Amino acid sequence: MDTVRVRFAPSPTGFLHVGGARTALFNWLLARQKHGVFVLRIEDTDMARSTEASLEGILEGMRFLGMDWDEGPDKGGDFGPYFQSQRLHLYKEYADQLLQSERAYECFCTSEELNAMREEARAEKRDPKYDGRCRHLSADEREAKRAAGLTSVLRFATDYDGQTTVDDRIRGLVAFDNRQLDDFVIFKTDGMPTYNFAVVVDDALMQISHVIRGEDHLSNTPKQIQIYEALGFAVPQFAHIPMILGPDKTRLSKRHGATSVTQFRDEGYLQEAMVNYLALLGWGYDDSQTVFAPSELIEKFALERVSKNPAVFDLKKLEWLNGVYLRDLDLPTLTAAALPFFQRAGLVDESPTTEQTARVERVLETLQPRLKRLDEIEVSASYFFQDVVEYEEKAARKGLLKGSAQEILTFLAKHLNTVSTFDEPTLKPVFAAAMEQFDCKLGDVMQPVRVAVTGTNSSPSMYEVLPILGREVTVQRIQNAVTFITVKQEEES
Repeated sequence: MDTVRVRFAPSPTGFLHVGGARTALFNWLLARQKHGVFVLRIEDTDMARSTEASLEGILEGMRFLGMDWDEGPDKGGDFGPYFQSQRLHLYKEYADQLLQSERAYECFCTSEELNAMREEARAEKRDPKYDGRCRHLSADEREAKRAAGLTSVLRFATDYDGQTTVDDRIRGLVAFDNRQLDDFVIFKTDGMPTYNFAVVVDDALMQISHVIRGEDHLSNTPKQIQIYEALGFAVPQFAHIPMILGPDKTRLSKRHGATSVTQFRDEGYLQEAMVNYLALLGWGYDDSQTVFAPSELIEKFALERVSKNPAVFDLKKLEWLNGVYLRDLDLPTLTAAALPFFQRAGLVDESPTTEQTARVERVLETLQPRLKRLDEIEVSASYFFQDVVEYEEKAARKGLLKGSAQEILTFLAKHLNTVSTFDEPTLKPVFAAAMEQFDCKLGDVMQPVRVAVTGTNSSPSMYEVLPILGREVTVQRIQNAVTFITVKQEEES
């Protein structure tokens, strides 16, 4: 079987976003499954918008997702260079070949002429496409325009007869009427090739066997196939994957939340969860299975199982899936993944002490069952490390400033100070005594304690939280809460 060679070819004009990452993943999965080659090529001919920062952001995003490339930047390979800006001589060579075979020609039309052409077409209810007027210029007419100092672009001489058929691995046979095409530009006045031309030359010379890309490129495919055929190149297999929409069924954008892959990383999503979720955006193996390890994705991925319908990006589903992976981590691995978030929140030192790391691990053991994202740690774990907690207004109003909260907390502060050890077996009798003393339910005791020691009304069980805080801190925070209630009562009286 011929070697499968696929590529991901981003433009370094922004970070790696969800749509591009999903495209890269589908290419990478096919390459790894077929023991093929995954090529990373950088399409940087838009010199005005291409930046080093964007390039590094793309590479960083790829590395975060674990998508290693076999050829490309910092790897090299037999088919380089892997930056389009370093391949201009190749585009010129094949453009000259098209000129010699009369499948390309110089177009001297000015922007004013082109605008007038489009307006006329619209007025006559025709497609506003180029009418091919420069295609029929004689050699003398072209020479005269050059002599007059007119600049030109290079246009492809499209074959308007019949149809161009795309045998798409996902969408099946898709036929395009060639009369709907026009003589499109392949080289601009600035000497840069256009996308439709450069991508064909690159994919052909890099021997790309499968072009897997977004469905928004499907309309470009008949133009590209004509270039392949005009240059005598073999046409690759095409697979156009569905668009990604937001929950409101509009195209995914920043308004739907984070779209940059590295932003998801910074918000505490794990690599495995992101890869798993990206794979599910348009592909599925079995309705009963949602969680896939990377090795399973490689084994089970198939273009034939990619849907033609748009995929909907659901942040809640991603959060749920990330929680599944977080809960599945062993404690040392979770601690290693979470430490940077504790550091970012200022809860531990940049170089944590052994004592701090041990405390982090103990806190994570308590929080792990309810974690969905690692950046939640800044809120959910802060009270384990702060000297003084601040009360959430709603929590204080419901947990501290109602009923017998002050009396219950005063009772608990006195009795918790006398227990021999600070663990569940010794804490339970104290809470039971409070329930009996004040003729109330366990929740009436626990909720004031929860707000007093965490500042919130949502936390793990107090039987888990209090032993981590320890007797001294717990009693001090309960006494602080009693003082807080007294002050509030005096302010209101």
